[in-house]
Amino acid sequence: MNITTKNLSQKQVIIPMNKEAANQYLKDLSMYVININHALKDIKSNIIADFIHVEDKRIIITTNNIASSSDLQEIRKYIKILSLLKWTRSPL
Repeated sequence: MNITTKNLSQKQVIIPMNKEAANQYLKDLSMYVININHALKDIKSNIIADFIHVEDKRIIITTNNIASSSDLQEIRKYIKILSLLKWTRSPL
């Protein structure tokens, strides 16, 4: 997850994962953006997550600026916790 790219006006954090795991994020993408932004605000980051896009074997978080190593660490922590919650949730 330490990959960042700078395009003309887009900055992206690319998180590789298997297709099944990436598809788990489709349901609540807007909520994840809100939560990532809260986490980034808590560490006084200067970036804002604009949206999340799910591709075949990864999710891409587009931000307003290039993510620093502390930003990436915070996003990694959020995704890791979220992944643990999704995969350990028992069926109703």
